[in-house]
Amino acid sequence: MPINIPNVLTILRILLIPVLVVVFYLPFHNHLLVAAGIFAFASITDWFDGYLARRLGQMTAFGAFLDPVADKLMVAIALVLLVERHDTLLFTLAACVIIGREIVVSALREWMAELGERTSVAVSFIGKIKTAAQMLAITGLLAIDPARDESWLLALCYLVLYTAAVLTLWSMLIYLRAAREVIRARDNPS
Repeated sequence: MPINIPNVLTILRILLIPVLVVVFYLPFHNHLLVAAGIFAFASITDWFDGYLARRLGQMTAFGAFLDPVADKLMVAIALVLLVERHDTLLFTLAACVIIGREIVVSALREWMAELGERTSVAVSFIGKIKTAAQMLAITGLLAIDPARDESWLLALCYLVLYTAAVLTLWSMLIYLRAAREVIRARDNPS
């Protein structure tokens, strides 16, 4: 494993996941704000490690593998924590859509890589907007206790999360459509 700044940031993001879980459940004053801060910091390192890898020419196979794993773990675990606290059907469906899409797209990318077609399912612009919306919504939702706060901010966070869920489905359809073209070309090589 090459040790460089981008890879260290990715590993740090993974190490912050159990810290996030513990802080989320510890009963100290402002624990939710601290949990949100941890998630926000981890989200920023997601952008920063990719930027540094490209800028410093430190892109590695290890980083290319671990970075999306770290992102998906962070988002999935945060959503599982939030489903317990925001226990509504609509919230749970949005979380299931987001987590389910991550599994489908990860499997699709792995399969396409085996076919030598990884670039046909590269990250799209919609995927980047979806990720930004998820990170913003999850950060806000981690900071707010819905049992105590029914403010406009909570409603805004729900709206952003539901928007992220719609973008999640949209981006998944884009990836599936791109993969379908590759599959058709391979099945009908005329």
